[in-house]
Amino acid sequence: MSIALRTLDDGAWISVNDSRQVSVSDVWTLATGTFCDCTPAYVLLEAFVDVDVDGSVVVAHAVGQCLECGTRDSIEHLPVGRIVNGDFSPYGPESVQWLIEPDGERS
Repeated sequence: MSIALRTLDDGAWISVNDSRQVSVSDVWTLATGTFCDCTPAYVLLEAFVDVDVDGSVVVAHAVGQCLECGTRDSIEHLPVGRIVNGDFSPYGPESVQWLIEPDGERS
């Protein structure tokens, strides 16, 4: 079964099968050292640039800003959910996320 993934509304949403599922209006908690030097980094996402699947994990390329130190940068391979039995299951932004490296390993 194929899953249709895309960004909508100038990068404000990730759409899964034509349904808005993940919004940039949330603050994501990122693991130590993956975005900036904050422990952990609380990053307000500003836009999704792209979305893809790495195995069963849905990953986004996004732009965001750390609320503590002000670092503003892009984030590649941010896990935002996973595909389970052909259905999308989003990750909550409040749980600490690790970035997925292009080779499928977590950083």
